Parts: sequence; C-alpha cells; structure tokens
Amino acid sequence: MDFLVRHWCIRRTRKSVVRLNQQVVKVFDILPSQRNFTHKFRYAKNTSGPSTRNMDRLDTPEAARDYVHAARRKGQRVGIVPTMGALHQGHLSLVAESQKHCDTTIATIFVNPTQFAPHEDLQKYPRTLEQDCELLASQGASAVFVPETSLIYPPGFSTYVDPPAVAASLEGEFRPDHFRGVATIVLKLFQILPGTHAFFGRKDYQQLKVIEAMVRDLNVGIDVVACDTVREPDGLALSSRNRYLDPQQRQIALQISRALQSTQRRVQAGQTDVATLQNEMRHELLGGGDPAKAVDKIDYASIVDADSLAPLTELDRPAVALIAAFVGPTRLIDNLLL
Repeated sequence: MDFLVRHWCIRRTRKSVVRLNQQVVKVFDILPSQRNFTHKFRYAKNTSGPSTRNMDRLDTPEAARDYVHAARRKGQRVGIVPTMGALHQGHLSLVAESQKHCDTTIATIFVNPTQFAPHEDLQKYPRTLEQDCELLASQGASAVFVPETSLIYPPGFSTYVDPPAVAASLEGEFRPDHFRGVATIVLKLFQILPGTHAFFGRKDYQQLKVIEAMVRDLNVGIDVVACDTVREPDGLALSSRNRYLDPQQRQIALQISRALQSTQRRVQAGQTDVATLQNEMRHELLGGGDPAKAVDKIDYASIVDADSLAPLTELDRPAVALIAAFVGPTRLIDNLLL
C-alpha cells in the first residue's frame, strides 16, 4: 500500500511540473522580449484608435531582436521607422504608412554621432524623448527602440559601411563622412531589428537612394518603402531643424520650396535646359533680387537623374531638383521630382 501511494504521488508531481513548464513556455512565446530589459511604456495608445494597449520600449539590441523574431514567428509583417527623434508630423506619417503595410510597427530614436562632422550640430540637435514617445504611442506604434550610444558603438568599435556611389555627389561633397555614418547605423538597425519593411521619407532624397542601393548591393532582406514629403500649409518641408528658425528666418526658408515649385512649373511649361533651370533656382533662393528674402548660403541647387543622381544637361529622363541652403546658421534641404 505504501508503494502504491508513493507511486501515485510521484505521478501527480510529474504531471504538475509538466503543466507548469508548459505554462512557462507559453508565457515566453508571447513575451520573449520581456526577458531582455523590455518594459511597457506608461503612455497609452490612442483610445480612439483600434488598439489601447501600451507601447513597448526596447532598450537593448537583444530585446529588440527578440521582439522582432517573436513577431516574425507569428507570420507578422514588421515595419521599422528609423528616426533621430525630435519627431514631427513627417515622422508620424512614416509610422502611419508602416501601419498600412505591417502588423507591427517599431520606431527607433537614436541620435547617431557618426553622421555628424565635428563642426556640425550633434550636441545642439534637439532631444525630446518624453514628447517623442508620447507622440509614437498616440499614433499607435507597437514599440520604440531607444538604445544608449554605448550599446550601438561600444568601446573598440571600428567597423563602418562604405556608402554606395550614389552618395558621392551633393551631400557627399559638402558632408564627406555623412553617408558613411548613415549607412553604418541603418545597416546596424536592420541587423538589430530584422523587419520585413523599412520606411523612409523622400524629404531626405539622397539618403533614401543611398539606403536603397545599400540594401540592394548587400542583399539585405528588407523592403525599403519611400514615403512622400510632408509640408506645412505654406510649403515648408517639415524638419526637426525648423525649430531653430526665428519668425523672420522661417519666412526666408520658404524661398527653398518656392524655388523648387517654380522650377517644376518651368519644366511643365517646356523648359528642358538644366543649366537655365538651375540658374533660375539660385536666383529665387537669393530672393529674386531682394536681399531681404535671400538665403544666407547655397551649398547646391541641382537637377540630376532621379535614380543615379548623375548630373544632367537636358531633361530627357526622370529627374529631381535638390537644394541645400543655409538660413542663418541652420542648414535646410528639400527636393522635388520633376
């Protein structure tokens, strides 16, 4: 009798342990990222939208990778929206576009030091993490990846991505190491967050082309989705750096979008000579003869091949007009497809 009782107790204990283990496995299948310093934001999602659960915050590359792998195992499409923070409606439009294509949307906020030259505005660049996370949560983002710099570029880091040929002109001439830093951080983000889609705005047109070429050349398994530039009602392209402008400078900054729109109208009217169009763009940037409306400096006002960014003499193929100009100390860029 004692033997039978002991045998029955052992069997019951083993069954309980199996059930407990199964429950633990199920919990970790659902929330694998919770094992690696992932936690819920206190920012609730927009209750007027389809979901009211909280947004996840991913602090480490391990947590971020686990989070994406868990979603991919469920057959979900995962959209990545890389940003440097200081978010505006342009960034949020990328999140919204991701939500149209994907089941899970993860934004990243990381001010990447390797894409800034020593004389540029790395230290000054606006950092508004609290507000950014509130905006992302209200937009319905699934998660946000906010790593410390030391986790992305640990001591001894020395590996960089040599950017593709499309990076050489325009920004490449005026910011020689910029796209080396951009290509490196974007490839690292794609390794940390191996999503199915990545969303970038056309406002940073050359950056978009650099990333498209890098993904193609290095066989990165992610679809790059180009999204339209978002503008203020008066035409100014949204930019995190617009907040540097005082009211007078903001009015002068409108010359950039006006020059692009005037160029587009001239092309539609039949002008095809690129040198003429570029000269007219520069004239408008310089206030059309009114110094009070002129930008302070023009880095470039160019019309190039829309795909390769090679120079053109005639508009005999799809082209893009691109401008980089200073208003006061603030450097602004914009573009328009022709």
